[in-house]
Amino acid sequence: MASTLEKFIHSLDPRALPRVLQIQSGIYFQGSIYEMFGNECCLSTGEVIKIIGFKINKLIASICENNEVSRFSAKVELPLNFPGLYKVVADKTPYVSIEEITRKVSIGPTRFGHPCFYSPEDIKLANLTIKHGEQITFNSVEKVNGTMAVNCGVVRNNQSHSFTLPLSQEGKFYECEDDQIYTLKEIAEWKIPKCRNRIVKLSNTLHTWDSSNPLPENFDGCLILTPVYEVQAVMKFRKDIVHILSDLDVEVKDITDCYDISSFLQPLSLEDVFERTSKEFPMVAEIMEGPSGSQKPYNLLHTGKEIVIYKKYQPTRVLASEIRSDSPKRHFLIPMSYKGKFKRRPREFPTAYDLEIARSEKEQLHVVATKAFDSPHKELFSVSVGDQFLVQQCQTSEVLYEGRKKVIDVLACEQILSDTYKKVLLPMYMEGGFVEVIHDKKQYQLSEICKEFRLPFNVKVSVRDLSVEEDVLAAMPGLQFEEEITDSYLLISSTSSPVESWEIPVYRLNMSVHLLSRDVQTVVPPATKTTVEEISEEQYYMVRRYENQTLHPPPRPPKKPTTLAPKPVFAVSKQGVSDVLQAPKNFCVDTTKKSCSNQAADVSELQVSCQNVLVHRENKNDMTGKATLLETSVIKGLTNKALGKCEAEKEKEEEHNYDYVDENIIENIRKVFQDTTVRNKHALSEGRR
Repeated sequence: MASTLEKFIHSLDPRALPRVLQIQSGIYFQGSIYEMFGNECCLSTGEVIKIIGFKINKLIASICENNEVSRFSAKVELPLNFPGLYKVVADKTPYVSIEEITRKVSIGPTRFGHPCFYSPEDIKLANLTIKHGEQITFNSVEKVNGTMAVNCGVVRNNQSHSFTLPLSQEGKFYECEDDQIYTLKEIAEWKIPKCRNRIVKLSNTLHTWDSSNPLPENFDGCLILTPVYEVQAVMKFRKDIVHILSDLDVEVKDITDCYDISSFLQPLSLEDVFERTSKEFPMVAEIMEGPSGSQKPYNLLHTGKEIVIYKKYQPTRVLASEIRSDSPKRHFLIPMSYKGKFKRRPREFPTAYDLEIARSEKEQLHVVATKAFDSPHKELFSVSVGDQFLVQQCQTSEVLYEGRKKVIDVLACEQILSDTYKKVLLPMYMEGGFVEVIHDKKQYQLSEICKEFRLPFNVKVSVRDLSVEEDVLAAMPGLQFEEEITDSYLLISSTSSPVESWEIPVYRLNMSVHLLSRDVQTVVPPATKTTVEEISEEQYYMVRRYENQTLHPPPRPPKKPTTLAPKPVFAVSKQGVSDVLQAPKNFCVDTTKKSCSNQAADVSELQVSCQNVLVHRENKNDMTGKATLLETSVIKGLTNKALGKCEAEKEKEEEHNYDYVDENIIENIRKVFQDTTVRNKHALSEGRR
């Protein structure tokens, strides 16, 4: 039975792919040429095509009134990246079975793929009764005891209860109200059921209205969204994949059951190739659809090119992120064969518990406090900004708590004083701030860092990788090595000029090939070239999510007693301290600009945003490895009444370097600091006048 292409795709279950269709009639007939996405194809009457995939390409929106299309509303086309945040309006039409829900609603591993429904009647199970109106969360679909079922959950009294519902379960199931907000792209991927439209309410426009906006000005109502799909198809006498929009005025007929589907080329994704057994490699393939990108080897993988796929394997990569306070950060996957060298950068630790995790037997952890902490117990140490510590070990200690003795976990440290060391105890729940002081000026290979230190670890490229034309890591001000991961790759080379082979990622490269029945001339691959791969924010979180499924999270740090009131503190700019630790020539004090009117509060405080915490190089004669404090200059705050408008001039920072303060420049440091303090006091007195 013939139907429009649009109707067929809207009702097609992705699990039923591939499907063979025959063009019956339409405006594209008798050899008419149709071009879309740079692909030209001829959709003549009687033509046979194989549908291998489809996805939403854009949305047609109509203004909604009383759950119906407004009579005065014109349909507008919205791209998936159209700005705005939307709330999903619950569909009032019920589903009649669990099977219908799984067929029409997206259920997946992400938070978007957990739809919620309720039944107007009780559902009695073997060991649980789902009450009418109770919210049921659908988590996943899988086979249970040989029967397909949905893993579900309900929450009662803050307790989660899991159960399964078979696909054969019938009844009325209504969508629950959804209080989350989504982008159009998220709605298109997860929140539009098959064979149904979706009503959404605009929650936030994210930008100011202009004449190019297809929606009315100040519009805050509801929209009915109808998806338009991009269909990926293979034609009988073509070696590439064609893309067709589902709203073409074409009638089609499904002839899958009476057609030899093997007569078409069989497109394989990289995932399909990776799932083949190791004995099937090496193999020759022709690219049907190449990836986008100008970086090698992606720029070599164009449609029609023949490649040799030598093997599949899972090498190790180091996941690294750019160190910067603002977002977005750049993320990289670095191969272990990277030939550049790194120098260490200071790490930041938000709590004492993080110090315990980071300490190692190889070297003593030396940190400087960037945030004050007032201890509620006299047995424990109160920390001031600028205090320096050598971290020792975790232990327990008795403290007096509400008139009773209590044993708590503490971190034993040595405070560095001007000419001695003092043993102190810090509570593990301490929410402070610490920055590492680095005495190690050695340059490390990537493999050495992974072997000798615990990740996460902060570095900066000191010697770039000379084996590549452009080393993207060398331009980064700092990198944090987050974790080692294993990822899936295929090793390939060109059949025409196999002078080098490349690793291509299986799950991050959109590429299709079909296998050729030809023998591989050279079984041994040529020299392999690995590259640093930059990944998107979305790919970064996917990589971490899959990797972290096999890792156990660290135990939560102990909580701070709830009866304790926090003490106001003066925070140090982390970037300022970090810069001083690695670039000790920046001796200026930068006071934050602040203006105050005469009617302001009686007391105003100027926050110091850059503190001069100065440390010197490691004492080579000290066999214990302890550092000596040369100078710690910290301004805790300036209190003045009825301050006028005042500004503190900021000195221009010099370039980062990795030298450390020497004994012979201490007097100069002290002199510069004193001069700067005098200038600041002078500026404040001028402000009062």
